[in-house]
Amino acid sequence: MSESVTINVPARLHLGFLDIPRTNHDRFGSVGLPIQDIATVVTISRSTETQVHGGEQGLVIRHLRTLCEHLGIKGQHRVTIQRAIPRHIGLGSGTQIALAVSAALRTLHALPLDPPADAVLLGRGSRSGIGIAAFKEGGVIVDAGAGQIGQAPTIIGRIPFPDDWHIILVFDNAAHGIHGEAEVEAFRSLPPFPTATSATICRHVLMQLMPALLEEDLASFANAVEVIQTEIGTYFAPAQGGVFASRHVEATLHRLAVAGALGIGQSSWGPTGFAFAGSLSEAERIVGAIGARSPGVTIQIVAGRNAGAEISHNALNLARA
Repeated sequence: MSESVTINVPARLHLGFLDIPRTNHDRFGSVGLPIQDIATVVTISRSTETQVHGGEQGLVIRHLRTLCEHLGIKGQHRVTIQRAIPRHIGLGSGTQIALAVSAALRTLHALPLDPPADAVLLGRGSRSGIGIAAFKEGGVIVDAGAGQIGQAPTIIGRIPFPDDWHIILVFDNAAHGIHGEAEVEAFRSLPPFPTATSATICRHVLMQLMPALLEEDLASFANAVEVIQTEIGTYFAPAQGGVFASRHVEATLHRLAVAGALGIGQSSWGPTGFAFAGSLSEAERIVGAIGARSPGVTIQIVAGRNAGAEISHNALNLARA
């Protein structure tokens, strides 16, 4: 057994839902991808008492207790959150920290990994399976929601994201997306999701977005993303105050589009926005072309990720260094 284990779990973009249930028999479905450079990194080791260092202490302790009881693990643990995906900005922070803790704990105790089951146990993945699937492997992921209560969403497609393509992320540092009970209430308050909207989205995912990835046709891929985003954003507009949750992000994205960015949209409930470029140099040119930005808005260029989480085993003296 390792003395300590470190898990690096990537953030993910949620590009949109395929469908939103109208009855208890309907399924969610979604499309998205993990990204480079933004991640949750957790280190765990045995300890004489439970200690959590870094952010999300209460949440991590609850996850530890639930997992230890479920897995029959005795003893105490020291957990260090070295890095954490920012909360409630649309990059999957809650699912990723849950999966990081579960994978680190299982690896430390030489137990097989089971991200889908642990995600359900810890209350994650009820609507989207992108973050759960991204733990195992990267690429653009399509899920069809859960077949029954208590199951993780079923993954129906996974296609590598072209290495040359890059993503321009736009952050509103003063805002957060809808989350928690407000998110539950938003779904309750919105009208039934139109079947025609779902049909439009599914057609563009199957007949445009997925083949465009295989053909490395950025223009077609981006067009499909924008169709999905327009449909989803229009549906969620009454709950989030517009097609985009942040007017500053929206304004910046439109300026990026004028400069040549493609496929603008918002990840999940936002406020993080995104756009695509065909290369790192093109992304840098586009960002440079828009000049001054709105107050509180920052931009980061990242690549897509075609690999899952990283797990490393460390000697105890290294873990405590």
